[in-house]
Amino acid sequence: MTTPPYGNEEGERYGTGDAFAAPDPYAAYDPYAQGASDAAPDGYAAGDPYAQRDQREGFDPFVRREPQARRDPQAGRHPLAGPDPDAAGDPFAQGGPQSGPGGFAAAQGDPYAAADAYERDGSYGQTPGYPQADAFATSGPAAHPVAETATATAQRPAEAKEGKEGKEGKEGKGAKEGEGAAAPSWAGGKKPGRDRYLDLLRSLALVRVVAYHVFGWAWLTILFPSMGVMFALAGSLMARSLNRPALGVIRGRIRRLLPPVWVFGAVAVPLMFLSGWQPAKQLGGTWLIELFTYVVPFGAPPYPWDTDAVPGVGWLSGSWAVQAAGPLWYIRAYLWFVIASPLLLWAFRRVPWATLLAPLALTAVIGTGLVEIPGETGRAITDFAVYGSCWVVGFAHQDGLLKQVPRYLAVSCAALFMGFGLWWASGHLGPDGWDLNDIPLAQAAWSFGFVVILLQYAPSWQELPGRLAQFDKLITLSNNRAVTIYLWHNALIMATIPLLDPLWQFPLVYDTLGTAFAETYSVWMFVLVWPLIGLTIVAVGWIEDLAAGRKPRLWPDGSRRARAGGTRRR
Repeated sequence: MTTPPYGNEEGERYGTGDAFAAPDPYAAYDPYAQGASDAAPDGYAAGDPYAQRDQREGFDPFVRREPQARRDPQAGRHPLAGPDPDAAGDPFAQGGPQSGPGGFAAAQGDPYAAADAYERDGSYGQTPGYPQADAFATSGPAAHPVAETATATAQRPAEAKEGKEGKEGKEGKGAKEGEGAAAPSWAGGKKPGRDRYLDLLRSLALVRVVAYHVFGWAWLTILFPSMGVMFALAGSLMARSLNRPALGVIRGRIRRLLPPVWVFGAVAVPLMFLSGWQPAKQLGGTWLIELFTYVVPFGAPPYPWDTDAVPGVGWLSGSWAVQAAGPLWYIRAYLWFVIASPLLLWAFRRVPWATLLAPLALTAVIGTGLVEIPGETGRAITDFAVYGSCWVVGFAHQDGLLKQVPRYLAVSCAALFMGFGLWWASGHLGPDGWDLNDIPLAQAAWSFGFVVILLQYAPSWQELPGRLAQFDKLITLSNNRAVTIYLWHNALIMATIPLLDPLWQFPLVYDTLGTAFAETYSVWMFVLVWPLIGLTIVAVGWIEDLAAGRKPRLWPDGSRRARAGGTRRR
């Protein structure tokens, strides 16, 4: 299930939400996202959104950390991300109504304000009756501040009459408020609305994160780097949102991120104390500060490595806390990226290629042991470096720079990075072989190239095409509850064990199916964890709606909006 990333003197090693992640959730995984993480926590984490690993004696094969992931579509918003008409797709970037009549977007003539009406009441986006309200809504490249200003001016004839001086005055005021860097020459606008392709990627990232934490297959980190995908989606959304005042965007993201984390901590931390955890003894004089990360995750929250049986829940193993809380690294990574985004975006719109590649260069320094930074600070900086380029690729996708690069050139360069990542991994294999979660530089290079190709070929789907349409409700649900999935998935994987073990008491299983049951035990865990995730969504998922200022929904798969839309059309 999970353990801390990156090696240090205590025997920890690099490992990871989807989610998202986390979570990366958040890893999940955006994903607090998605986390989506990225994954749990890119899980998210989502990883991925999500898990960490313990290389100590007694290593649990299910204790992993997934540093891949989350997470960011267009019209949707994460319940934890402040009133943001642009926030979509990120498990931490959806939101409810904004203050003031019509919300900030409407008051400013935001061309995306129309999407808010759907997001606020839980619908999915631009098309009337379209059945979704996603907590991890995604979006393609959106209009830049210049494009938005032009659109807003056209919508407000009175302002258009103010003339050149009035326009310049308003632009100056916007710059003072931190509305974002001026649009570069390559920036382009794109029709607003939900991008179901990005929603699909986020859902795949979350599924991959759960599968990784159940089976522990190293090749999954190569097949689909969930945390990198989720961070790229989240970066795309963040770039779009930062066309508005940066402080408000950051405050909104944090507001939507924290309540689900608080609920998780309210359950996990008391159980840790009941199981005999003594944080003052384990953490020393900083234990109160470190414990506070369950309230504001500026660092990865601490947990006991070994615990006694919890009174009344003796079926919990001694490593349950590591597995349950390990994915929270993605939440910390996501929070760092959100806070740093205004500066990153400012740099990207001035020196895009240098900003895009700088995190990879940083990973080459601190992710290879050339320079070692001990403790949680070192792990946080390493996570930031490993997934920083994926986050900035999201900027490039949102601003349209990625589409300006000829496809053959983008794919060729991405392939070179991916090839380098595999080459580096071949000479630095960890305890689990080709698991990229243990090899920071390989993880960074492979994930970067992977998301460049995914976003270079990104179609713009307002609806899922063909046979994918049959999964529409599941994709909508997983995007709406990406934070919940990421935060709880590792603990729920553990919960399958006491449900499956009693089957050995049945003669049919023990005498007839014993060998087959033992060999397929992980498969049964993977099958059983999804109903448990569904129950958790019903039990605590509605916290994401409250954090977004929306009416709580038990099962937000878009069905109600679809029925309402069909009635209106008749």
